[in-house]
Amino acid sequence: FCRLFDLDPDLLPFFQYNCKQFASPQECLSAPEFLDHIRKVMLVIDAAVSHLENLSCLEEYLCNLGKKHQAIGVKVESLSTVGESLLYMLEKCLGTAFSPDVREAWSKLYGAVVKAMRRAWETLPEGD
Repeated sequence: FCRLFDLDPDLLPFFQYNCKQFASPQECLSAPEFLDHIRKVMLVIDAAVSHLENLSCLEEYLCNLGKKHQAIGVKVESLSTVGESLLYMLEKCLGTAFSPDVREAWSKLYGAVVKAMRRAWETLPEGD
């Protein structure tokens, strides 16, 4: 998530807890509430990996997750930035094991997650 704020510092205001705005990414990254958010993100990634052969079973859950993000004003493009951050982290952690094939597999998996979440932005009520 350090990489996320490097790529798009404008995302920092979305991470407010108890009406507290963080003055810096470092302050946000050390907040217990933010660490809980990171845990939740990783649980979604874990669920996607666990259901790799049947991602459609997560479709409704991921669409609802997208709706939550859309409702607070997150732009759909920010999901791609999160994906870039995920790939960056995997590359740093896996080193040489992060081959082009591994990158492609993770990109496809995250792309499927984003595709389901994007439905929230595509199904806005008329007039919005």
